[in-house]
Amino acid sequence: MAAKGTKFIHGATPSNIAPTADGKYEVTFTNGSTDVFDTVMAAAGRTADTAGLNLAAVGVEASPKNGKLQCVDEQTNVPYVYAIGDVLQGLPELTPVAIQAGIMLARRMFGGASEAMDYKNIATAVFTPIEYGAIGLSEEEAIEAYGESAARVAAHPALPDTHLTPTFPTHTNAVLGEANLEVYHSEFVPLEWSLSPERETDTYSGFCKVICDKTANMNVVGMHYLGPNAGEVTQGYGVAMKKGFNFRDLSETVGIHPTTSEVFTTLTVTKSSGASAAAAGC
Repeated sequence: MAAKGTKFIHGATPSNIAPTADGKYEVTFTNGSTDVFDTVMAAAGRTADTAGLNLAAVGVEASPKNGKLQCVDEQTNVPYVYAIGDVLQGLPELTPVAIQAGIMLARRMFGGASEAMDYKNIATAVFTPIEYGAIGLSEEEAIEAYGESAARVAAHPALPDTHLTPTFPTHTNAVLGEANLEVYHSEFVPLEWSLSPERETDTYSGFCKVICDKTANMNVVGMHYLGPNAGEVTQGYGVAMKKGFNFRDLSETVGIHPTTSEVFTTLTVTKSSGASAAAAGC
C-alpha cells in the first residue's frame, strides 16, 4: 500500500480534528504533527443496540458505555436471560462464533449437553493486503496468563496442577510468564511473492509464530500467521488447537511443499535464543 502511495503515520493517533475555512479537516496527531485531509473516517467500533429492549425491567445489567452484556456461558446476570453474538462483552464479534454459540447453547438447554462454547481457540483472520491469521492466545496474553498462574502457584504451592490452567488476569507478572513460554518464529518469503519484484520481499516478508507452554509438555497455546491466504492457513489448524497438541506433534507433521502453511512444521528458531528468524533455503 505504501508503494502505491498510501501514507502511513506510525506510533501516533489523532488528538484533534478541526474544520478548515475551505471545507477540509486539519488533523493533529499525538506526535505533534498535523496534516489536512478532504475526508476523515474513524473506525470507532460498535455499540450493542440493547437500549430499546427494556432489559432493566427484568434486572439484566448492560454496559452503560456500549450496551453490551457480561455473560458466563451466554447467561446474563439474570439466570433465565441468555445472549449470543456481538452483544457479548469482550468476546469475538464474528458471525460464525455467534452461530456456534447459539447451537451449543440450544444443545445445553434442550438436548442434555454440557459442553460450553470455547471462545479462546477460534481461528480468525484479518483480510488486509498482507493477511493475518491467529488461533489461541497472543504472546502478550500468554505472558500475562501464565505469569499470573505461576505467581498463584508460587504463593500457594499446595494447589493442584489444575490451577495452572491459564486465565486472563488483570495484573501481569511478565517475568514468570516469559519463563513459562517458548516462542518459535520465522520470517519467510511465500513462493507467490518471490515471483514479483514489486513485492519488495527484502522489506516485506511473511511471518509466523507458535507459542508453547513449557510447563505442560510444550503444548501449543497460540498460533499466528502473516502472509497470503491467512484464512485458509489458520482454519487448517483450528481442529488441532481445539483438540490440543504440542510442538513435537507440529514439528513431526510433514508439510506440503511449497506452501506457506508448511513453515509451521519447520520452525526451529526460538525468540529466546536471539537468533535470526529469517528463513533460509526454498
